[in-house]
Amino acid sequence: MSEPASESVSLREPILVFDDVHLSFAGVKAVNGVSFEVGARELFAIIGPNGAGKTSIFNVLSGVYRPQRGRVVFDGVDLVGKPPHRIAALGMARTFQNIELFSNLTVLDNLMLGRHHHIRYGAPSAFAWFGRARREEIANRAVVENIVDFLELEQWRAFPVGLLPYGVQKRVELGRALAMEPKLLLLDEPVAGMNLEETEDMARFVLDIRDELDIPMILVEHDMGLVMDLADRVMAMDFGTPIVTGTPSQVQADDGVIRAYLGQEHPTEVTT
Repeated sequence: MSEPASESVSLREPILVFDDVHLSFAGVKAVNGVSFEVGARELFAIIGPNGAGKTSIFNVLSGVYRPQRGRVVFDGVDLVGKPPHRIAALGMARTFQNIELFSNLTVLDNLMLGRHHHIRYGAPSAFAWFGRARREEIANRAVVENIVDFLELEQWRAFPVGLLPYGVQKRVELGRALAMEPKLLLLDEPVAGMNLEETEDMARFVLDIRDELDIPMILVEHDMGLVMDLADRVMAMDFGTPIVTGTPSQVQADDGVIRAYLGQEHPTEVTT
């Protein structure tokens, strides 16, 4: 039997260290002294109102922004100054709040794009379609087919993603990130715009990724019910500054979080 996620987190070295990071734009502090760690099987959530700095943290992690101060260490490697494609090659994958798929390509083709870091053959082999190119293509397609099964995408595998329901497209984007075989998965509002049934399906897949694939995740999400149900730990932010980091129940009861979300002193809980 596998260890519970909370025990596993405490027994392993953190996969990510985000240490005293500062990021400003024209004097506006987007990330102001933020520090946190993510454990080897942890589902770590970041919450906060719009403009709190959540997406800026993701952009620092993925190399889109370079902080003025601080340290970001992923799997023992310092990420500050590394370009996005190098960080992706180290094993960090990301989904986006707004769907970033090729709508005219099929589900399988979009998922295969997530395998590009694992393809080692060149153009001549690809054109000739023999030897190494053929072997690698078959092996990478097998990985993608496993993801199709895992995310229950079988009935849509040959459809152009632009013809699919919104919730299925979000699932395909998650699958493309999984196709990279990430060591850390960044989920940027994975249930934004979904109905209740789609949200429940996505929540189930997120838990399966952690518990069956052993992939740690950082989740940014406005759906507080989802965050409180799924996350091992939560960091709440406001105006680029951390308010509190702790278990979902600790964060939910914190006065600073309550004020940031509701403008009240002592309501019983934070809700959506």
